[in-house]
Amino acid sequence: MNSIINYSLYLADNALILGQRNAAWCGHGPVLEQDIAITNISLDLIGQARSFYQYAAELIGNGATEDSLAYLRTEREFKNVLLTEQPNGDWAHTILRQFFFCSYQYYLYQVLINHTDSRLAAIAEKSLKEVSYHLRWSSEWVIRLGDGTEESNQRLRKALEALWCYTGELFMPADYEEGIDLGGIKSSWEAKVKSILEEATLSVPANVFMHSGGKTGTHTEQLGFILAELQYLQRTYPGAEW
Repeated sequence: MNSIINYSLYLADNALILGQRNAAWCGHGPVLEQDIAITNISLDLIGQARSFYQYAAELIGNGATEDSLAYLRTEREFKNVLLTEQPNGDWAHTILRQFFFCSYQYYLYQVLINHTDSRLAAIAEKSLKEVSYHLRWSSEWVIRLGDGTEESNQRLRKALEALWCYTGELFMPADYEEGIDLGGIKSSWEAKVKSILEEATLSVPANVFMHSGGKTGTHTEQLGFILAELQYLQRTYPGAEW
């Protein structure tokens, strides 16, 4: 039971934090169509987070709710991978971060559809439809930026240098990920990423040290800033309803 709770929180935290990051682009996207697209992706992720939080709250009991799990836990209690909390940077950084993560989500949810826990399987099946769009959209943007102008290519290269070191953690198993074939997911993820980067005229970095710790509650300073904004209202006015 504890493994399912922690795993549900892990899936929820990833979706919530990346959704919160992407939401900062609302009203600031490069063009209106893409402003709407990244905002919709943010809403999809937050919707996924709600589903996983609701399930975790039911299993925890003792008055736990999706809101208490999102707004009242400290950064040490969050289990999201470090990749999701990295700063937005420019459009290339945001696009590449989204591409790396939704590629992982896409293959992970395909595995979770067959999970022995029927509730996790159902949430994964519903979410996979959304993630399929996220992957197609971000893949197209990675190719467009990499195989575009000299400036767009350089910006994507800088994003790759900054973000690649956070991708390894996706496939480093935590105790609560028992029964998840991370090796198989990694193989599919690597093939997809290599293919898209090649179309974008970029290469997969080699011999890069991989940062980790997020899955077990050790985060970068970035998460504290995210939660300070995300949790402000609920912590300032506990139990506020509207």
